[in-house]
Amino acid sequence: MMKRALWQGLVAGAVGTVVMTVGEKAEQRLTGRPDSYVPARTLERLTGMAERPGRQPAPVNWAMHFGQGALLGVLRSVMAHAGLRGPLPSAMFAVVRLTNDQILENATGVGAPPQTWPRSELAVDLVHKTVYAFATGAVADALAARSGPGPGQRHAMMRPGRRTHAGPPSRDDAYGR
Repeated sequence: MMKRALWQGLVAGAVGTVVMTVGEKAEQRLTGRPDSYVPARTLERLTGMAERPGRQPAPVNWAMHFGQGALLGVLRSVMAHAGLRGPLPSAMFAVVRLTNDQILENATGVGAPPQTWPRSELAVDLVHKTVYAFATGAVADALAARSGPGPGQRHAMMRPGRRTHAGPPSRDDAYGR
């Protein structure tokens, strides 16, 4: 399972990053928001690369942007292979994606905590990372489904009252029965 989850996750994360990037570029054209070089600055600090003020390190930016997206896709693929598929796991993954960014950006001193951001910047970031998470999840889920149900899904099928499809939860689902 892990070998499949690795390559499928890299693919899912790369696709999710492309979808997010297309959305970002469309949003930037509409709003006039400039490119962010926070990913590049973060990677420079993480790797000890020399930072040059005033330079816009586009190749480093793309490396961090796509590298981080592809690598995090592996986690979403592992989730899908374990049986965590659909919109709820994708929403859970969106939180992981946002948390990963904030840990790296704040630990390196490149970023500031989101609660200090202007609300409009925060909203834009939340939307783009959520798009990434759901696009990555859709691809990871589709690829994992080719292997059949995951362990969690098989367990759910054995328990009376568990749903094996998407739909509204039953009262019993809230209590883990």
